[in-house]
Amino acid sequence: MLFPGCAGTNLCFDEPVAGEPLPLLRPVVWGHGAAAGDGLSPRPGRPLLIEGWRPDVVRPGLAGHRVVADSGSGFAAGRSWTTKFLLSSISRTDRVLTMSAEDRDAGLGLETEVESLLGGAIRIRHTVTNRAPGHYLLDELSVSVPIADDLTEVLDFTGRHGGERSPQRHHVADGVWLRESRAGKPGCGSATMLVAGTSGFGFAHGDLVGLAVAWGGNSRIGIQRGPQGVAALFGGELLQPGEVVLGEGESYRTPWVFVVAAGDGLDGVAGALHDWQRSLPAHPGPQPATLNVWEAVYFDHRLEKLEELARLAARVGMERFVLDDGWFHLRRGDHAGLGDWWVDDQVWPEGLRPLADTVHGFGMAFGLWFEPEMVNPDSDLFRAHPEWVLQPAGRLPAEQRRQQVLDLTQDAAWRWVRDRIDAVLTEASVDFVKWDHNRDLLEAGSTAARGAPAYHAQNVAYLRLLDDLRERHPQIAWESCASGGGRIDLGTIEHVQRFWTSDMTDALARQRIQRWTVQLIAPEYLGAHISAPGSHQTGRHFDLDFRAGTALFGSFGIEWDLTAATEEDLDRIAEWTRIYRAHRALLQGGRTFRCDLPGAEVHGYGVVAPDGGAAILALAQLDESVANRGVTLRIPGLRPDASYRVSWLGPVDLAAGSGTPALDPAGPLGDHPISGAALAETGLWLPRRKPETITVMHIAVAEPE
Repeated sequence: MLFPGCAGTNLCFDEPVAGEPLPLLRPVVWGHGAAAGDGLSPRPGRPLLIEGWRPDVVRPGLAGHRVVADSGSGFAAGRSWTTKFLLSSISRTDRVLTMSAEDRDAGLGLETEVESLLGGAIRIRHTVTNRAPGHYLLDELSVSVPIADDLTEVLDFTGRHGGERSPQRHHVADGVWLRESRAGKPGCGSATMLVAGTSGFGFAHGDLVGLAVAWGGNSRIGIQRGPQGVAALFGGELLQPGEVVLGEGESYRTPWVFVVAAGDGLDGVAGALHDWQRSLPAHPGPQPATLNVWEAVYFDHRLEKLEELARLAARVGMERFVLDDGWFHLRRGDHAGLGDWWVDDQVWPEGLRPLADTVHGFGMAFGLWFEPEMVNPDSDLFRAHPEWVLQPAGRLPAEQRRQQVLDLTQDAAWRWVRDRIDAVLTEASVDFVKWDHNRDLLEAGSTAARGAPAYHAQNVAYLRLLDDLRERHPQIAWESCASGGGRIDLGTIEHVQRFWTSDMTDALARQRIQRWTVQLIAPEYLGAHISAPGSHQTGRHFDLDFRAGTALFGSFGIEWDLTAATEEDLDRIAEWTRIYRAHRALLQGGRTFRCDLPGAEVHGYGVVAPDGGAAILALAQLDESVANRGVTLRIPGLRPDASYRVSWLGPVDLAAGSGTPALDPAGPLGDHPISGAALAETGLWLPRRKPETITVMHIAVAEPE
C-alpha cells in the first residue's frame, strides 16, 4: 500500500488488514515509489512500533507495565509488560493514514497517525490508551522507521553553548546508537536529527533518510540494527520514571516524529523540511532587519544611550529594536530579579513607554526580552513562593546561573507569570518578544505532585503559556532562545517566528553553526547578526564585510554598540542592510544549497528561487586553502536552458592576491552569460580568496541582447 506522498518519501506500507498485527513499513528501491504487485522484490521491513513478540529481538518501542490492586500484597506490578497489537480499524484521507489497534490481553489501545506534509516529508505519532482497570506506568513510546541496507553511514550533531550543531558521523553497526536530551529542552548539544545515508553522502548526493523528534522537552533518538533484521531509526520523548501514569481511560500521545527521505543528499532533506515550515500558519515571511542591544549595553540601561542606539539603528535601515535582559525589578546583573516581571522604576522611572515611543517614532518595531520559566532565589517571587520551584521532594536542585526553574505545572505559578508578562506587553506596546530559557531542568519534580518528575508537563505548560500570550497579543512576533540555540526543534517552530541561532556572534564560528542549523530549520527563522569588530566571545577581529556577509543568509540584524562605529562603518552597514532588504524574498524563500567542496577551509552555499529564475551564491574563505587552484561551485535548481549573468552582490575585494588573479568588476565571468545547465554541471570557478572573507554573487536570467 503506497502511503499518500510515498513517492516523495520512498517508503511504503504493507496493506493494513484488520485483525492482523501492525503492518510493516518497508524501504523502497530509490527512484521507484513502488506499490504492491509492481514486480519489485519485497524488502525487509519493520512496523512503526516495534514490539517484543517479534522473533528478531531488538529494542522495543513500547516499554511499561500495569499496576493493579491485589488483596494479598496491596498491589501487583509487572502486568501488561509485553504487547501484540492487532489492527482494529484503518482510515485514510488525502494526507493522513490512521491505524487503530488493540491488545485485549494487555488492556491497551494504540492509534498511529501518519501524515504526508507539503514538501515530501511525513510525520508520525502514536497514542496509547489504558483500557483496563489499574494504572499503566509508561516508560517509553517511540516511533520506528526501517532503512535500506545500503544506508550504512549516520550523521547527527553535538555541540555546546556557543558551538551548537557540530556534525559527527559514524558507520551503522549492530547494536544501538542512542542520543538523549535530558535538560528539559533539546539543549546546545542536541542530536537535532539523525540522518542515515549511502556511504560518503554529501549535500548534493546520496540516498538518505532523516528522522527528527518535534519536541522542545526531553527526547531520545537513535538507530538500531540486530543480527536478523534491517536497521531502523527511532525517536520519541524521553520519559522519567513514573512521569506518565495512565489511569483507566487515559491516554499518552507522542510528539510528532518527522521522517524525510531524499535521493539528492542533505540539501534534499533540508529542502523538504523548509517547504513544510513555509506552509505553517505561524511562518514569519520575510524577516525585518533587527538590532538587539545585548552586546551594546548588557545590564547598563540608560535611556539616553538606548535612544541614541535607536537613532543609529534607524539610520542604517533597521526595522526592529530589541531591549534585552536588564529592564525589570532588581535586574542589575544576572544574580537577581528573574520572576519579578515588572519594570524597575529605579532605572525606568517613567516605564518603558518613552523608549518604545522613540523606537516607534523611528519607524521600528519594539522588542523585549523575557525568561518566563526561570526565577532567581534573589527575587520577590521566590521569597514569597519557594514552593513554585521545580524540585524533588525535600530539597532544591543545584543552582545553575544563580537560577531555579518555575513550576509552570502549578496553576497559580502559571497564572502569575502569564498575568505579569501580559501587563508589561500591553503597557510597553511591545511588538516582539525574545523568550529565553538559560538553565537546564535538573531534578525537575513538582511539589504539587509530591516531587514526581514533571519534565513532560512543564513543556506542555510552556507551550500553553506561549500560545495564551500569542492569542492575547496577535501583533507580537516571538523568538525562541535557550542560551542561544538550545531550543530549536520542529515542535517549537509551530509556535514562534524566529530562533536565536547561537549566543556565538563571532562570524567565523557562525559560518559553521549556520551551515548546519539550516539542515533542520529554514534560514528566515535563524537570527544572524553583525557583531562588533572584536568578537565578545572569542576576541577575534573580522572585517565588517565578512561579518555582514555572514549575517546576510539568515534573519539579518546587528549585535553591536553602534555608538562606537565610525561614519564609514555606518554607511557600510546601511549598504548591507539595503542589500538584505532588496533580496530577502529570495534569501528567505529560495531553496537552500550547500556545495560539496574538498577541505574545510572554504564554504560555498546559497539559495535558488523556486522557479529557477535567480540565485544568490556565497564563497566564504574561512582559512588558507592547502592548494592554490581555487574552487568550483555548482549551483543546482536553475533552468537548464536559460542564460544567466553572474554579478557581484555587495562589497567585494577585487584585488589580486598572492598567486591569485584580480577579479573582473563585472562579475566572475565578466559580461559573459552562462547557461543554467553549465552552472549546475560544470560549475562556476573562483580563485582562492583571502582568509576570513566572503564573496557574494547574484545570478539572474540574462536580458536579451
